[in-house]
Amino acid sequence: MGEERVLRRLAAIVAADVVGYTRLMDADEEGTLARLKSMRRDVLQRNAKQHGGRIFKTTGDGVLIEFTSAVDAVTSAIAIQRALPAHNADLTEGQRLALRIGISLGDVIVEGDDLYGSGVNVANRMQTLAPPGGICISGNVHEHVRNTLDIAFDDLGDQKVKNLDRPIRCYRVRDPAEPAAAGIVAPAPTLPDTPSIAVLPFTNLSGAAEQDYFADGITEDIITALSRLRWLFVIARNSTFSYKGRAIDVRQVAQELGVRYVLEGSVRAAGQRIRIVGQLIDARTGKHLWAEKYDRDLTDVFVVQDEITNVVVATIEPHLYAEEGARAASKPPGSIDAWGLVVRAMGLINKVGRRQNDEAQALLRQAISVDPGYARAHALLGWAIWWATLCYWVPETREGYAQAARHAQDGVSCDPADPWARMTFGLCLSTAGQHERALAELQAALDLNPSFALGRTAHGWALLRAGHYDAAVTETGKAIRMSPTDSFAGIYTAIHGLALLGARRFAEALPHLRRSVSAFAEYSGHYNTLISCCGHLGLIEEAQEFIAARSRVGPPLHLSVLRQNLGKFAHCDVFVEGLKKAGVPE
Repeated sequence: MGEERVLRRLAAIVAADVVGYTRLMDADEEGTLARLKSMRRDVLQRNAKQHGGRIFKTTGDGVLIEFTSAVDAVTSAIAIQRALPAHNADLTEGQRLALRIGISLGDVIVEGDDLYGSGVNVANRMQTLAPPGGICISGNVHEHVRNTLDIAFDDLGDQKVKNLDRPIRCYRVRDPAEPAAAGIVAPAPTLPDTPSIAVLPFTNLSGAAEQDYFADGITEDIITALSRLRWLFVIARNSTFSYKGRAIDVRQVAQELGVRYVLEGSVRAAGQRIRIVGQLIDARTGKHLWAEKYDRDLTDVFVVQDEITNVVVATIEPHLYAEEGARAASKPPGSIDAWGLVVRAMGLINKVGRRQNDEAQALLRQAISVDPGYARAHALLGWAIWWATLCYWVPETREGYAQAARHAQDGVSCDPADPWARMTFGLCLSTAGQHERALAELQAALDLNPSFALGRTAHGWALLRAGHYDAAVTETGKAIRMSPTDSFAGIYTAIHGLALLGARRFAEALPHLRRSVSAFAEYSGHYNTLISCCGHLGLIEEAQEFIAARSRVGPPLHLSVLRQNLGKFAHCDVFVEGLKKAGVPE
């Protein structure tokens, strides 16, 4: 029998390695691993996929990526190095990850999904010659790209490298982290599979040059805030501001920048009043996904900027999730990756209902089987189970909360910088009565994403459970103001009303609690709070109507059960007192 034929092909190979990996691991092993996973997913994998590459091997401190084109390989490597400063922006100097990158073009041996041979070996050797943040390429790669990409190179001559018996011609890409010089015509970036957005400079319609600073400030703040959404690829400020003052076509801009979504807006000031208008556009279809205007008194410029930034980001995030979920759902089932499964689940979770919760859990378990280290999948599954348990959609509540906590902890372990993971874990701790730890986790979620409206409501929930009613009222009020119309709005009003009830501000609580029941009639807890509030206000007839309605969605209501369930929480007494006044049996 003849020997099995060896499968070979020509490939451009990118080898990327973390600078000072051993030192970073010695200083902070768990944190370094979490940051490395995040960088692989959000920078390396995203940029490789955007330029037609695939990661075929990961090592402890690096990756190997295959491309069919040397031009794509170099373009992707430059994009990776340019993306790293923004990815590292919130880290200390000692935590930041830097890469050396080497690129070669050569014959490779194919074994399954893995590649071997001289093409891989040379790329690894080129990488060792690159400075931190730099890129070195072999001579044959240079021959392929020098007349296609208008990029400057430094000729390093022939280099003798380890384990290769002949010198290799080497070129260094000059300043890969710097934007290309004016006049260079680069190929339009490929639209990534994951969400991408450009925030165009807001237009100053006031006619006064001094208002430019405010329009620019709003734009920059929104870019910064959106960049905290790590599932979203955001074009840097310097790129989008090159369009300032120009008549533009949104579709053309999106094509030039390689993004699917564009956010644009305007600012108009008149006296001490200012109007900010924003709109979110799917540039591929021209569809307007969201538009809103905000009128504010311009008493404190920076306060207004912060408020508008948080409101805009909190409002458009659910719209992006919904649109991405619809896109993922339209793909053939076998082609959906972990991200596609998660974004579909997010669209279902946003609808809050029982059937959607069950479907979301199934998608998230599938996502975790595809990518066990995907923090957001664990976090969302923890949230879905926690919510299902809260709504009595599971047979055993103790086990439900325990499952939710396990997935939330897994999410935090996979990525401590994922705000959904920190929020869900914080809610699990709060439910267990561990108030100080819960508040710390929930504050961490908001530090990671100040525009996280659901996270802000969760923080308010934990505050009121710990007895900090005034702070809870303030926090939950911010959440309502940040995102008054999203699908979680019924939860926001419910927890705001509960905080007001805890503070014995019953008349103020009542309209919020009525709205919460109207928005989400499947959750018996909303009814409980409304019934208690009616009891305190002497609205006994209305309370009895809600008791009857509640019996259709939850277990029988008894004071003894509520005392047991709420015994760990500061608002237990005022809550049960109102129920008793409303006629709820012991």
